[in-house]
Amino acid sequence: MKILLTGAAGFIGMHTALALCQAGHQVVGLDNLNDYYPVSLKQARLAQLHTQAGFRFVRGDIADAPALLALFRHEAFDAVIHLAAQAGVRHSLVAPQAYVQSNLVGMANVLEACRQHPVRHLLYASSSSVYGNAQAPFSEQASTDQPQSFYAATKKAGEAMAYSYAQLYGLPCSGLRLFTIYGPWGRPDMAPWLFTEALLAGRDLTVYNHGQSQRDFSYIDDIVNAMLAILPLAPSGPGAPHRLLNLGQQQAIPVLQLIQQLETLTGRTAHKRYLDLQAGDVHATCADTSALQALIGPQSLTPLSTGLGHFVDWFRQYHGHPH
Repeated sequence: MKILLTGAAGFIGMHTALALCQAGHQVVGLDNLNDYYPVSLKQARLAQLHTQAGFRFVRGDIADAPALLALFRHEAFDAVIHLAAQAGVRHSLVAPQAYVQSNLVGMANVLEACRQHPVRHLLYASSSSVYGNAQAPFSEQASTDQPQSFYAATKKAGEAMAYSYAQLYGLPCSGLRLFTIYGPWGRPDMAPWLFTEALLAGRDLTVYNHGQSQRDFSYIDDIVNAMLAILPLAPSGPGAPHRLLNLGQQQAIPVLQLIQQLETLTGRTAHKRYLDLQAGDVHATCADTSALQALIGPQSLTPLSTGLGHFVDWFRQYHGHPH
């Protein structure tokens, strides 16, 4: 298939593009290379992708509707995997307009482009943050009416927009509620990176919620494998061809356990600075993946110790830290 992958220079985007190319698909990767975190990391990811014969990069912004429509008109995509978004719960507290442009305007533009130039399947990234402080484990039937951050609100709005396009125009959509993904080439604003960086530099670790938070830490390869399994399985049948699926590890891991694992892997002892729960954060996340397993079958998931080991090895290599 010929696939448009938005957010191709992002963490999940890079890994997804690699897997698609290795599976024999043609991938057009779209990204605006914004500076939310160092562009050098995004460029290094793209360097990995440029080694793939089936990959081609286009620099562009999903908020630019005319350019996006022109790309769809020229390329005739079979499917779209829409991962581009302004990420980060905490950043949405200080820069909400960036989330409006990318997560609302950009999402609407992608949906409209898929309507005008129909595709077999649109996969789009939602987030576990839509559940707010619901009772874990989260099922897709749980209420999402109380988002705790503006980021979460934009992701919930994206789901509603996708459902409307599915209902009105028959656009087959799968919304993927992603749970705290980590691994090599990960994001610098997320806990595994922040804690590893602080440990290796001998700095204090800032731990919010006084160390009481829990997260469903999900290894990148497991998430990408699930996405590729979902891609050919477009929803169909009566009603709106739209589904929501949790993609996660199915475990609520205490953040303090994550730190202990990183201490072992780095050979360093953490000096922790405890702070209150930050505005926009939730206490715990945990995925109920029954619907995903019913669709693609049971998954073999990567243990936290193994996944963190891969991440720490990559982190040392990327930053030139000796073992």
